Amino acid sequence: MEIIPGRGVDLVKIGEHRSRVEERIGLPHHGPGGERAVYNTSPMLVITYAADGTVELVEISHSGGGGDAEAEFDGVQLTYRFLDDVVSELHARGYTSIRSDIGHDFHAGFAVWSMHSLWAGDLDPTAGEDDERVISEGVSIAPYSYFRGNET
Repeated sequence: MEIIPGRGVDLVKIGEHRSRVEERIGLPHHGPGGERAVYNTSPMLVITYAADGTVELVEISHSGGGGDAEAEFDGVQLTYRFLDDVVSELHARGYTSIRSDIGHDFHAGFAVWSMHSLWAGDLDPTAGEDDERVISEGVSIAPYSYFRGNET
């Protein structure tokens, strides 16, 4: 699923009303009516809604399947890869970021992150138990100010 930095994905855009989103992709399978809702799409979408019912944040979870089942941007697979490789490829394409406590916040309007629920052996069968490489488990999409306020 291709992301649109600062805006969302083709299925869901920042600022859209929940009713429009659910007309298009159906009711969430977790969190109906709540601030955060999980939708049964491939890959899975987690949408955070503002108090007025509009989309505030779009998140894409890794699927673990690779390929089209993962989030991507500008030819770079963003999820279910080693986080350092993802960040390095994006930086090589000219996208800048600031490190966060769980990943990197990109000025273009997205963040790649890991909650450390996967370990290097999930991607590299030769990885030892002490391999500290982090896997990108998700991407969050919103205007950069959502992640960092007015920081530049």
